Amino acid sequence: MGNDKKKKTHLPFRLNILFIFVFALFSLLILQLGVVQILNGEEAQKEIDKTENTNSKLSVPRGIMYDRYGRIVLDNEPVRSITYTPPKSGDTASERLDLAIKLSEMIVMEDDLEVLQDKITERDKKEYWYIEDSKNAEDAKERLTTEEIEELDNGEQYNEMLNRITEEDYNEYDWDNKDLLNLVMIKKELDQAYELSPHVIKNDNVTEKEYAVVAEHLYELPGIDASIDWNRTTTFGSTFQNFIGRISSSNEGIPGDNSNYYLANGYSRNDRVGLSGLEQQYESELRGLKEEVQYTIDKSGAVVGMETVVDGQSGNDLVLTIDMELQQQVDKIVQEELEAAIKRDPYKNRFLQDALVAMIDPQTGEILALSGSRYNREEGTYSDESFRVVYDAHAPGSAVKGATLLAGYDSGVVNIGTTINDAPIKIADDEPKSSWTDLGPTNDRRALEQSSNVYMFKLAIEMAGATYRYGEPLYNFNWDSFRTMRNYFNQFGLGGETGVDLPFESTGVVGQNSQAGNLLDIAIGQYDTYTTLQLAQYVSTIANDGYRVRPHLVNEIRKSEPEKTKQGPVIKSFNTDVLNKVSMDDKYIERVQHGFIDVYSKGTASTYWGSKASEYKMAGKTGTAENDIYENGEFKEATENLTLVGYAPYDEPEVAFAVVVPRNGKETGSPHHNIGKRIMDAYYNLKEDRAKNGVNQDLNEDEKEEQEEE
Repeated sequence: MGNDKKKKTHLPFRLNILFIFVFALFSLLILQLGVVQILNGEEAQKEIDKTENTNSKLSVPRGIMYDRYGRIVLDNEPVRSITYTPPKSGDTASERLDLAIKLSEMIVMEDDLEVLQDKITERDKKEYWYIEDSKNAEDAKERLTTEEIEELDNGEQYNEMLNRITEEDYNEYDWDNKDLLNLVMIKKELDQAYELSPHVIKNDNVTEKEYAVVAEHLYELPGIDASIDWNRTTTFGSTFQNFIGRISSSNEGIPGDNSNYYLANGYSRNDRVGLSGLEQQYESELRGLKEEVQYTIDKSGAVVGMETVVDGQSGNDLVLTIDMELQQQVDKIVQEELEAAIKRDPYKNRFLQDALVAMIDPQTGEILALSGSRYNREEGTYSDESFRVVYDAHAPGSAVKGATLLAGYDSGVVNIGTTINDAPIKIADDEPKSSWTDLGPTNDRRALEQSSNVYMFKLAIEMAGATYRYGEPLYNFNWDSFRTMRNYFNQFGLGGETGVDLPFESTGVVGQNSQAGNLLDIAIGQYDTYTTLQLAQYVSTIANDGYRVRPHLVNEIRKSEPEKTKQGPVIKSFNTDVLNKVSMDDKYIERVQHGFIDVYSKGTASTYWGSKASEYKMAGKTGTAENDIYENGEFKEATENLTLVGYAPYDEPEVAFAVVVPRNGKETGSPHHNIGKRIMDAYYNLKEDRAKNGVNQDLNEDEKEEQEEE
């Protein structure tokens, strides 16, 4: 009994110790909580509420383009757009799939089943199989060996897993199901987005209903936005489209080969940029100032707010030198005359496919029209391929003889009035070389009028310091004469850059074979090749008293205006840019000008032009270059490059042109003259109409309205 009583007295004591210990622990815990709440509570709450501000730039409408008379050529069309902006912390493939599932119930990417199926690749199907079911992902990873998992990084492992997914695997899904294909298309677009950079999911044919439904459910679509985007639209259809150029699509973004340049200049990876033509050349002006938005992001990476910190500014507008009405007429003329030439003799003209034209103001360098038509024999159709005016080079024939004669004057081998007997020449064992007929004693001016080859041959021989005897080689030939002759030609823009404001232009092809006879061929335009634009600059230089001016397609850069019919203030004007003055005495240039007048009034062009030559006060030069066609080393057909250069009026030139019709069948008509006459008719008819209109067409729309009111 005594022992039991002793045990009972010890038990409460031990419990008391335990209770005191527990009480002490709770007291310490409460104290710590108090310290946190009272002393550090505000700081802790700040950490919980901590957010991060990140800026992003949104696209604005690009600048538009007007022709020289204020007509809109290129415009922006607002379109409804569905975009996705990933969070800064990134998102997972499964999160994007969940988002795609929700979005697929609201928008249709493509209604045509076959089109959808064409757009979904095998990789897309494999990725969907992999991500749609976690068991599939586990299965795919089990197909990798231990060594592969250890040696390959995550990206390499993923690609290898995809490689081992079979057709049998992903075909467990019904790929004829439009709903499934639509879902995968949306997921594909979401995967291409970059963090905090709006990526267009759909902006083609977003219906009003789709736009409204998405906008209404943005709260459950993280990163998705319903906004207004812009598409380029042309007012004159395909006219001049080759030189307007194109911009990348929202899916293309900035070109990868120049991505560092664009990113360094404030672009986002999915920004649309100019890829060709004037869109590319004037990208920095047309792009505008992007709207800058500040996103507020919480710790989880979700966007919880946004604020515009920099208002966007539409891109600057371009006023072109092109007369779109003239351009349309020239395009029509070129195609019609090409078609007529082919029909005139389908057999001999079976290699004829192009006709090219460049029209320019010789005094200012303003390009008025650039046109090119090509015939597709397989399809029997004609297409606008005016870019060939700048990028294709052809042997021009006698059209360049003005430059040859001026080279002879300046080098001292001929002078004004120098007479040479035009009779066939023969060098060693080569075939005799002659003019179109034996002209007999011929002076320099008549050599242009009647297009004497022999005059130019003998001039070139003299420039080379060579001794000529019929049937023998050229003795003491100076091989530097090739460089000398080409240097003279370069002064006119032949064989060099014209300086046109485009991203790229061809400079022609310089022959590499330095046989003596080839110098003679250069002198008559039968060896080196030049573009149609180079020929237009060449004849413009002669028309402009030896001053070579830079051809250009843009006259002004103007600030954009909300009302498009009113052009904004001028930011920059492109005045006449003289590239060089040819190194010849003015009296020699004047002599060639007179020879060019003779060509149209009584020479090789007079038969074709008749009274038009005097009516328009024409001057210029014709050209024919042999262009035999070979296929696999076998001769097929003897053809000719037909060329014509001209300007008018010869006493105060305001328009110059070059026409090139390559590979025309021999003796099958004169399409180059037909084109030349008709484009000059079009030019002067439009000029007369505008004069009758009583409105100065060089004014902008506001000024025209004021003048009309007066």
